[in-house]
Amino acid sequence: MSTHLITGAGSGIGAAVARRLLDRGDELWLLARDAGRAKELAGTFPGARTLVGDLAEPERLSWAFGHQTLPDRLDSLLHIAGVVDLGRVGELSAKTWNRTLAANLVAPAELTRLLLPQLRLARGHVVFMNSGAGLRANPDWSAYAASKHGLKALADALRAEEHDNGLRVTSVYPGRTASPMQEKVHQQEGREYDPQRWIDPESVATTVLTALDLPRDAELTDLSVRPGA
Repeated sequence: MSTHLITGAGSGIGAAVARRLLDRGDELWLLARDAGRAKELAGTFPGARTLVGDLAEPERLSWAFGHQTLPDRLDSLLHIAGVVDLGRVGELSAKTWNRTLAANLVAPAELTRLLLPQLRLARGHVVFMNSGAGLRANPDWSAYAASKHGLKALADALRAEEHDNGLRVTSVYPGRTASPMQEKVHQQEGREYDPQRWIDPESVATTVLTALDLPRDAELTDLSVRPGA
């Protein structure tokens, strides 16, 4: 049985990954932003354990974890949570930039730092749920794309630094996926949302599990997932 810590398990890709891992008997730790959300996640995923820490305030994660019991070892840390706010460079406020970078880049870096001892012990795996925006930046996507480009840099550096400790690091770059985040994006774009047009979260979850289950003699470093025809 493997042990995994997941962010963003409340909906979309994170929920799909959490269900798949729980169904096969793995041990789950789910990060929640507050105690109320932790209770909701525990009810949704019976048997899973929860940690409370707000990704919007990465500088407080160390303090928060200091008051909770952490897993002794981790076979994987799955960074799936994220936020998005669209807008032109000339219109986005510093507050929006800071909120986006905190949740999408600084928090994954800090969470990884805090849990590296458990990951090293298990010769574990860190998965960063990136985005097609992490490979190219389109108009109105500057803050989100910058955070995801940074996330790629974080993953690449971590992979090189921790190779000798046996860690594997994978970045997944999904295209538009049917999720509450995608519905929000469509609202911001002023377009009608049709989830049937986009990737099913279960398909992205399959990609994540493929990376996790790959034999130890190989490592999937970068995986792009695009909507089918």
